Amino acid sequence: MELPAPHVPYLVRRIARPVNTRLDEHLPTDHKLSQVYRVGAGLMGALLIVFGILGLIDRIGFFDTGGATVLALNTNGALSVLSICIGLLLLVGMVIGGNFASTLNIVLGIAFIVSGFVNLALLDTGMNFLAFKIQNVLFSFIVGVMLMWFGMYGRVGSALPHDNPYWRARNPEQAAREDRAAGLGHG
Repeated sequence: MELPAPHVPYLVRRIARPVNTRLDEHLPTDHKLSQVYRVGAGLMGALLIVFGILGLIDRIGFFDTGGATVLALNTNGALSVLSICIGLLLLVGMVIGGNFASTLNIVLGIAFIVSGFVNLALLDTGMNFLAFKIQNVLFSFIVGVMLMWFGMYGRVGSALPHDNPYWRARNPEQAAREDRAAGLGHG
């Protein structure tokens, strides 16, 4: 496929350019953004594990919807186990870091937001197996937004710095021009 001429609008050139790279390939493992992804995954993972363990310590029934609370959130055994599993997954993301942690944060953030909406619809129904109350829904939304923020930090936005690996992957022609210009200035 041939790229359009330079007089064609920028957006058309961007859409017409064949996509042969993935953004996940462009973040070095030791990049400073990886620390943000690790911290986000670690904090949220630890919070969920603590919540889950406290729920299991209270010996609440697995699918009990009786209203047992831990840290001001309603819980039962199923929600406690689920919280521990997701928390452990986030800790794995923290250990691995880099693009994996970023993507994991984004995916789980979206899952928490979807869970919030689903459980909001299930409040006061017989299908509320995780014993959610409105405070759990709000918590789910907050954790979801925080995970997405940690995962997207430095990865998306209209004002990313030009040394950002994700900006460079999206704008290879301009990055190459800037690299050439920087090389000429040092010559």
